[in-house]
Amino acid sequence: MKHSETLLKNWLQGFESQAVIQQMAELCDASAMFIVDKEHKIILWSEGAEKLLDLKKAEVLGKRCPQEYDISENPEKQQQDLELKRADGQIIAVKQYPQALFNSQGAFAGGLCLLQPRSVQSSAFLLTDSSPQNLSQNFQGILSRSPQMQPVFQIIQSAAKTEATVLVRGESGTGKELVARAIHDLSSRSKQPFLAINCAALSSNLLESELFGHVRGAFSGAIKDHAGLFSQADGGTLFLDEVAELPLELQAKLLRVIQERVYTPVGDTRSYSVNVRIVAATHRALREEVKAGRFREDLMYRLRVVPIFIPPLRERREDINLLLAHFIEQHNQKGLRQIEKIDPQAMRVLLDYQWKGNIRELQNVLEYAFVVGRGSVLRLSELPPEFRESPEPIKESTEPVVLSATAEKQAIEQALIQCNGKVTHAAKSLDMSRATFWRKRKTYGI
Repeated sequence: MKHSETLLKNWLQGFESQAVIQQMAELCDASAMFIVDKEHKIILWSEGAEKLLDLKKAEVLGKRCPQEYDISENPEKQQQDLELKRADGQIIAVKQYPQALFNSQGAFAGGLCLLQPRSVQSSAFLLTDSSPQNLSQNFQGILSRSPQMQPVFQIIQSAAKTEATVLVRGESGTGKELVARAIHDLSSRSKQPFLAINCAALSSNLLESELFGHVRGAFSGAIKDHAGLFSQADGGTLFLDEVAELPLELQAKLLRVIQERVYTPVGDTRSYSVNVRIVAATHRALREEVKAGRFREDLMYRLRVVPIFIPPLRERREDINLLLAHFIEQHNQKGLRQIEKIDPQAMRVLLDYQWKGNIRELQNVLEYAFVVGRGSVLRLSELPPEFRESPEPIKESTEPVVLSATAEKQAIEQALIQCNGKVTHAAKSLDMSRATFWRKRKTYGI
């Protein structure tokens, strides 16, 4: 026996082997360490494994290891790259480091394995492995590797070949203007102007003047003629953001432009022909606005010839790491600070966060971190205060309550939000089993 092995053996005799192995497993905080016996049943499952794969010890101990990351009995099988589906449905990219163990007769006796996120090395997440050029699809400036975004890209490509009016629907911060610009850049109008306006940012009078222009003397302060956006965008594309906020009187004027391709500047008696493609966007449901009497039904149908829905960031979590790397690289180029890694604790919080403000909120969070932090590692303490707050516990009912389908769906959605997307905790808060919780999520399309 080698001298080094003798030293280790003598040292280990002073401890319980089980305690040593358990302590070693817990050192792999950002990774999943587990051990299987000769029947491939899991006999050790680290806290890192619970966090990485969203599976608790009680759910896996004594059960056969899932085939996709089981330890091979082939002693030649070395590390490999895997893509695994977590219990919450998220797809994660990992490196597998398996080690099969054999008894004195050469028979398979079990093994141990480390599953490490591909963007992790040592004690922190490295940004190099997750850089956009390596893992993303950059579609006209829209970064995504989420399957949910593929239909969006296909509709953009199809719509760009036509002159149809497009309505982009999505929460604030999801990138609706990027979609509009992509449609323009892929269309035959790409060499003509692309102009944008936020319909919620101006008063009714100012908005009318900005859209349709005005002539000198049309109102107090109109000392000269002003060409509106429809005139300036002639031959190109006009993006109307937050179109649901357009006042009713201006909705009639917009409808006329779409139907007759003419507009009249404020204070003018003449109408002018115009050739503008309109892409509109809103975070509201226009049908609901029509029912409430705030939006014209005929204009709604004119705008939503080709509807495009952008899923929120919380529904395409595989994009979070990608966007983090992209925006960090942008800030790194400014020279204020060079971030090379993200601490595992900070990364877990960033991945679990609900991102109600979507990509725009993610940008702002990183800008905050660059301002308040120092050094090459982004740490949890450098994130805004809300990232360090525990979600409020969901109050459990003292007696069973029968919910309507709508109320039950809302309860499940709220539980996921309050539990930061953690399925096990959300199911427990609603007094449901994981199986029931998953079945109801599938039923309601959550």
